[in-house]
Amino acid sequence: MKDDSIRSGALVVDKGRGATSFDVVALVRRRLGVRRIGHAGTLDPDATGVLPVLIGEATKLTPYLVDQDKEYLATIRFGLTTDTHDVSGRVLSESPVEELSVSRLEEVCRPFVGRIKQVPPMYSAIHHEGRRLYELARAGIEVERAPRAVIVQSIEVEALDGARASVRVVCGKGTYVRVLAADIGAALGCGGTIESLVRCRVGPFRLDDAVPWSELTTGRSDLWSRVHPAETALAGWAAVRLDAHTASTFVNGQPADVVPAAAGTGFVRVHGIAGLLLGVGELISGGRSVRPVRILHADRPGTRVLPA
Repeated sequence: MKDDSIRSGALVVDKGRGATSFDVVALVRRRLGVRRIGHAGTLDPDATGVLPVLIGEATKLTPYLVDQDKEYLATIRFGLTTDTHDVSGRVLSESPVEELSVSRLEEVCRPFVGRIKQVPPMYSAIHHEGRRLYELARAGIEVERAPRAVIVQSIEVEALDGARASVRVVCGKGTYVRVLAADIGAALGCGGTIESLVRCRVGPFRLDDAVPWSELTTGRSDLWSRVHPAETALAGWAAVRLDAHTASTFVNGQPADVVPAAAGTGFVRVHGIAGLLLGVGELISGGRSVRPVRILHADRPGTRVLPA
């Protein structure tokens, strides 16, 4: 991925504890020497794990990657509540925890699977009247937050040791695992807070794919060699391939014929004859045509190189 003619792609980082998502982006920007760069989904400073960083033209795929499922491994400490819903926060209450079994915990978790409502935490990056909620929280100000609908696909109890439980959560965009832990603790009647949180997956990107934090911060490796092609961000999507003529139509913003017609509906990856990603398209006319939704100019052979 060193070729300067294609300065775009996805770098999967295993974020270290204490670093903000912005810290990661700033570090990768310096290491790669690029300007257009951003992450695909904020990860709490105290959390570790998968943080995809999109580079150059691949930043156009950010909303599609953010929309994909995430998987977390959380350690919840019951009998404790804090203002941040994790152990770094100010302790609000401590309560005894009655003897807890895996079956009991699974029963309590069950209502939190599916489409549920969550009240966003004060310590979050959500905006309220021009300010981040965490800025207000640090100033001692609490404001009313409307519940938001989120989707939790599954909660699996992996281990239970006294007042601590390890749970694996698969969820959709906008889900706060810290709030989930607090709500489960409240349902048990003793409270709960996050002791550790690891994001194991974002869409197709897993922890095994990630650049270790130590490797990123020491600068000893060739980081460009770890950058994945842009299309890996949409690895689970259906794809269509266009010939030279229809590819030219597509990248010039017009619906292009798909031959043979593609099955299904909705968004697809669109590739040129050589396999390069042209952008995101939407199948129309029963799959016989694809409408441009987002075009990645830097992945087109013969196109001028846009600054990264």
